[in-house]
Amino acid sequence: MTQHTTLRLVFWAVLAAFLAWDWAASKPVDLRLEPPLIAAGSGQAATGGHCSMPD
Repeated sequence: MTQHTTLRLVFWAVLAAFLAWDWAASKPVDLRLEPPLIAAGSGQAATGGHCSMPD
């Protein structure tokens, strides 16, 4: 293998390992606790953002 191919494989392996670690270490995202997009950054409370979302 050439040096470029080796570096490319190392890059993708490191990226895949990081994504796997991040997926395993992170809490699941609760979409119901996020503010509505229209209120993002407005200082409004982050409750009730997705009230029309089906259960």
